This record gives sequence, structure tokens and C-alpha cells, in this order.
Amino acid sequence: MGTKIYLIRHGETEGAETRRYKGHIDVPLSKNGISQVQRLSEHLSRNAQLSAVYTSDLGRACRSAEIIAAPFHLKPIVVRELKERNFGDWEGMSFDEIEKHYPDAFTSWAKNPLRFSPLNGESTVEVHDRVMPVFMGIAEKNKGKNIAIVTHGGVTRVILCRMLDMPLENIFRIEQDFAALNIVELWDYPVIKQINFVV
Repeated sequence: MGTKIYLIRHGETEGAETRRYKGHIDVPLSKNGISQVQRLSEHLSRNAQLSAVYTSDLGRACRSAEIIAAPFHLKPIVVRELKERNFGDWEGMSFDEIEKHYPDAFTSWAKNPLRFSPLNGESTVEVHDRVMPVFMGIAEKNKGKNIAIVTHGGVTRVILCRMLDMPLENIFRIEQDFAALNIVELWDYPVIKQINFVV
């Protein structure tokens, strides 16, 4: 029997209208973000049977996980290794601000996020090496079950790249909207059933 993982990005955050790298900054969900996750929670309550919900330790993910777990009477399990990438000097800055102050570094990062990293932040390889052992450990612990993992866009992209055996420099080829649902089934090899579904 395969293991089904509902891999979820948290809902929209306050101030999301200005595109910023929030990284490790603890930004709460917006009202719209709460509504997004509530809709997803209702969808899952009709279409899934979760036995566990795991979450990053950042507030936007924890709150999303609580909403998703509620219909299943589950308490989310916090795993700090599932938190978003540390964006270093770029934390809290908008895309426009970074492009203005660090034009060469930002262009290089956008073109090849494996070779280039946010200044003084985590590299894509460091995020991969932090996240993937934890992800696979959670999967092994819940073998044959249906579980949810609530995390962040950068983390879900790395996991999906790995599951698809895609080069990590292609992480930005996978879109991850707020409250996006991805479904991964693990058999002898991973099967992606759904990517970036939004209710």
C-alpha cells in the first residue's frame, strides 16, 4: 500500500500584495489567507482521510495546519526543519527592492537558484539537505497512510523537484500559489498525482 502525502503551501500572508521574501520572518496569515485554507480544509475533509498533519514552525504554516487538521480532530506536529529558506540579507525585502540594490545577484539567483544564493542566506542545496531527510523520515514513519505536510513555497518546490527527479536549478519552473495542494504518492518510486491545485 502506498503512502499518500498532501503537500501544502500555507495561505496568503499579510502584506502579500507586495511580493517579498519573508523567509524566517514570522508573518501571520491574512484574512484572505485564512479563507483560502478554510476552503482547502473543507475540500480535504470531503476527499481525504488524514491520520497526521505535520507543519513548519513558522506561524503562517502552523495556523494553516491547525485549520486543515481540525476536521480530522488532529493536532499538527511541528517540525522546524520544514521552515522556509533563510533569505539572509534579502529577508523582508520586496522583489523590486532587491533588484534595485542587488541587481546582478538577483538576476543570477533568478536564472540559476542552484548555483547562486540569496546573500548570506541558505543555498538551495542547504535547503534540500535540511528538508529531504525530514520529509523522507516522515514518509517512512507513516508508511501506507495518508498525511498532510504544511510548509512553504520554497520547501514544496525542492521536494517536488526531488520527487520528479528534476535538477534543483529548475525549482522556479514549479508554481506554488498560496494554499496550493500537491499530492505525492510513494510506492517503489514517487508518483505525483497533483501539483499547485487551489480550491
